[in-house]
This record gives sequence, C-alpha cells and structure tokens, in this order.
Amino acid sequence: MKITNKIKRVFNPRVLSALFAVASVAQCFAAGNGMAGINEATSMISSYFDPGTKLIYAIGAVVGLIGGVKVYGKFSSGDPDTSKTAASWFGACIFLIVAATILRSFFL
Repeated sequence: MKITNKIKRVFNPRVLSALFAVASVAQCFAAGNGMAGINEATSMISSYFDPGTKLIYAIGAVVGLIGGVKVYGKFSSGDPDTSKTAASWFGACIFLIVAATILRSFFL
C-alpha cells in the first residue's frame, strides 16, 4: 500500500507541473552561458578552416604526385590498364580539391 501511495504522489499533476517549471527555469538560466560557449566554439572552428583547407590541398598534391609516378610506371611498362589508373588518381585529386573548397564555402 505504501508503494502505490508514493507512486500516486509522484505522478500527481501538481508535482509534475512543479517539476516541469523548475526544469524550465533551470534551462533558461543555462541558456545565457550556453550561447557564449557556442559562439566561442564557432569562432574556434572557423579559425581552423584555413589551415585545414591548406592541409587538404597539400594532401591532394602528394596524392597527385604519387598517382603521376604510378601512372608513368604503368605507361612505361605497357600496361593496358593505364587509362583506368590515371582516371582514378585524377578523380581522387579532383575530389580532394572540390571537397575542401565546398566545405570551406559551406561553413564560412
């Protein structure tokens, strides 16, 4: 009997509305400091985009050089699969450059 009375008291509409009001007030007080933190995080992330974009361009250059050497090696040996290899390496380099540019323009 005691357990059912406690359950009834917890699920009482007055108790639930009081808990909701307390939670709402706590959330309102937390929103002021939260917005400052979100703005600071946004400015920090935005400051990393220029170095990140340059890093992706550098990775694209290295991938392009490696791909050029591999394609040249296949071409020199007379491999019939040279055009497929060249297209895949070229596509990878283009993807890196386009992805970096789109991410930068999308987030900044």
